[in-house]
Amino acid sequence: MTAYKTFINGAWHEMKERERIEVTNPTDETVLGTIPDCTRDDVDVAVEAAKAAQPGWAALPPIERAKALRKLAGLIEENADHLARTLVLEQGKPLDQAHGEVGAAVNFLTYAAEHARRITGDIMPSDNPDEEILIRRLPRGVVVGLTAWNYPLALAARKLGPALIAGNTFILLSHEITPISGLELVRLSEQAGFPPGVFNVLTGRGPIVGDALVAHPDTDMITMTGSSRAGVEIYRNAANRLKFISLELGGKAPFIVMEDADVEKAAQAAVIARYTNCGQICTCAERIYLHRSIADAFTDRFVSLSKAITIGNPIDNPDMGPKVSGIEVEKVEAMIAAAIDAGAEPLLRGGPLTGGVHSKGHWLAPTVLSVTDNTSPIMQNEVFGPVAPLMQFDDFDEAVSLANASDFGLSAYLWTADTKRILRASRELKFGEVYINRANGEQVQGYHTGWGLSGTGGEDGAYGFDAYFKKQTTYLNWAT
Repeated sequence: MTAYKTFINGAWHEMKERERIEVTNPTDETVLGTIPDCTRDDVDVAVEAAKAAQPGWAALPPIERAKALRKLAGLIEENADHLARTLVLEQGKPLDQAHGEVGAAVNFLTYAAEHARRITGDIMPSDNPDEEILIRRLPRGVVVGLTAWNYPLALAARKLGPALIAGNTFILLSHEITPISGLELVRLSEQAGFPPGVFNVLTGRGPIVGDALVAHPDTDMITMTGSSRAGVEIYRNAANRLKFISLELGGKAPFIVMEDADVEKAAQAAVIARYTNCGQICTCAERIYLHRSIADAFTDRFVSLSKAITIGNPIDNPDMGPKVSGIEVEKVEAMIAAAIDAGAEPLLRGGPLTGGVHSKGHWLAPTVLSVTDNTSPIMQNEVFGPVAPLMQFDDFDEAVSLANASDFGLSAYLWTADTKRILRASRELKFGEVYINRANGEQVQGYHTGWGLSGTGGEDGAYGFDAYFKKQTTYLNWAT
């Protein structure tokens, strides 16, 4: 068992006087190690270090900052096996999916490094004689990254890369359930030669450390991936100083299958979109809408594929590993039970697994429900687990209406061969991200953004990169 430290201003800190939090393996409930339960005093130290380092980091040419990120990306690749196994141990995703997360972290950092020569501004003529208007992009200052426990390494890299290329310094609060990968990331940044204070990592509880980072007068931007409930609190806490915030929050993605869809491909994609990482992805297919004419065929195939999902020790590469915690299992089970009590028909009743390889750990088998009430909690609230509610509809207009009847607006799916419907969906579905005839999985050059309770701002691509800058306008009169 390892007693982990925090990393502030280029050094590891013991913090012996602090309480410690146990980090457990969701597969067998063994304790992997302990992390410091940081305090507001620790936040002050980290922010002071990041603020002091920021002017020097911003003064470097962007291409020099990019060299540091590329070196970090290379070290991640060299340590891919170790990092993937770390993710398996602390988060519970299957090994191949963990390797996928490591690869995503590399992609986020290398793509961010490519922006070093893409930081642009504008020069435009003034209405006044002998005058030009200059608009520059400047770093915001100290950026705080708050990440979720489902993809702790990739989400940290997703925020770290653009923040640093833009000339900001960065403080990561590595989620207390899955903190080790964030600490491994900063360990590699130390090897990559990052200057002290440029990348700092704190550990501890969100309501204490996260709130202190958000409210601190010297933090300038908050970028967070997590629950809508937490996002609302951050929005409220940042309001006193009108900080720039970017929130990627929960989802309740509709998965619409039209009568002209390839049912087999749609069912296979729905399995991927629902059960990857045990359903613990904000873009997961959380509710499946089926045209009545293909509903029976799709349901039969989807239930069959759901039954075939293998569930076991994630290091052995099953289809699904454990849920991240016992509390999560209890939450999902309560939602299933409430849905059945309210009239949902269980087409496949999974639930907790016990005995054998499942005698310890947090295990849930897939559950498939037939639902008729789109206003029911199972159709409106994010489950974040291997539960698939199915509902039938009669035409495209009804499907869009059912999909849009939600407070969430992160991702949506449509399966159809009709070009007109595809174009209409892009216009009418009230979601920041729409997948047509495919499973989930965004790309670094795209823009990952949510509407409504799914967030504000966004990640990735040129649009996501722009969020890490503030703009300055200079009126340059050269006549005198």
